Amino acid sequence: MNMKLPYRYRVLILLFFLILITYLDRFCIALVGVEIKSEFNLTNGQFGWVVSAFALAYALFEIPSAVLGDRIGQRSVLIRIVLWWSLFTALTGLTTGFVSLIVVRFLFGMGEAGAFPNSSGVVSHWFPARETARSISSLFIGLNAGAAIAPLIVIPIAAAFGWRSSFFVNGFIGLVWVLVCFVWFKNNPSDVKKISKEERDYIEKERPFINRHQALSWKKALANPSLRALVIAFFCSQWGLFFFVSWMPVYLQEGRHFSKADVKIISSSLFIFGIAGSIFSGWLSDWMVKRKGLRFGRRFIGAFALGFLGISFFIDAITTNNTLAMVSLITGYLIFSFNGIVSFSVCLDLGGNSAGTVAGIMNFFGQIGSFFLGIVFGKVADYTHNFNASLYVLAFVLCTGSLFWLAVDPRKKVIAESGHLLELLKIKA
Repeated sequence: MNMKLPYRYRVLILLFFLILITYLDRFCIALVGVEIKSEFNLTNGQFGWVVSAFALAYALFEIPSAVLGDRIGQRSVLIRIVLWWSLFTALTGLTTGFVSLIVVRFLFGMGEAGAFPNSSGVVSHWFPARETARSISSLFIGLNAGAAIAPLIVIPIAAAFGWRSSFFVNGFIGLVWVLVCFVWFKNNPSDVKKISKEERDYIEKERPFINRHQALSWKKALANPSLRALVIAFFCSQWGLFFFVSWMPVYLQEGRHFSKADVKIISSSLFIFGIAGSIFSGWLSDWMVKRKGLRFGRRFIGAFALGFLGISFFIDAITTNNTLAMVSLITGYLIFSFNGIVSFSVCLDLGGNSAGTVAGIMNFFGQIGSFFLGIVFGKVADYTHNFNASLYVLAFVLCTGSLFWLAVDPRKKVIAESGHLLELLKIKA
């Protein structure tokens, strides 16, 4: 190839920044959660409804956005998504109370729905099947990078100019990404003039996407036992992720009595470890698939990640030592970062041409899990007057999800494609 950096990796950089901005915006409300609760006099239960309003809207509009991306192309849908969420990120800073917060956060979630499934759809168009997990890992590196830099941006801005200003700044950043995507990105390698013929032919020959119309049978999708097990496992996993991006700063300040400066350091450190986990797990998953087969390679990592985090939350619930609690929390998140990559990789394994739609189905159930976590965590904390019981519930849910991973078999595709993907991956039975 003539280019020093293959064109498909430039596409991956664009997706990296998409997800980075997504989590920079999403984590913002958690970082200023204590200030919002104080100004609007919210209980933990009410704050739970605020963060869950986003998750509910995200869930309801996830599948329609994913299906639309598979039908008309991911480029148009992603531009719409970022424009919408940038507007409602900024409008969060103009809210005046509990009701307006819920309305704006619901509309924010409605706009952001489909970001991950459409990004998965882009990967299925632009990357060979053997690079699936490593490509998906870039999305989760972006997730953790966005969450890691968010405390370094949001907390100082909120301290200097008030919590509302942080939402105005984050809302503007997304517009830069929209401009780059509109001018530069195309849905398929065949639409790009500057890509080399060798790379274009390589991608189109080796990718899981097949350039022909192939409708997704909803009846077949919902009857697929591997997809059912995957969505239940992902439902459980998002209880864990949503804790980190919606409740962790509040828990650290009110439950562990850390200062705002401590929260900034702990939050950034945790997500930096998540970046390391995302980089390593993308390589590890593809290596395990090559050595042990597709079923074991995906299944083992998913089950291990959820089970380990569940144990970490259990340790946090029983210990009074803040140092041990933070080591447990950070280590648990490091291993948990493996889960998202393998989950979306299985969507590509199962979905083929309909990878975006399959990812949308999975993420719909995941966001329903986020919705329940947001409410249950706050309600239980209010009822028991501490966060320990909430952590026990979280640990139980994650360990349950770990068991469901044992029923996932990514070889059993939602739509049969004449063994195309199996041949590409050289899968062992």
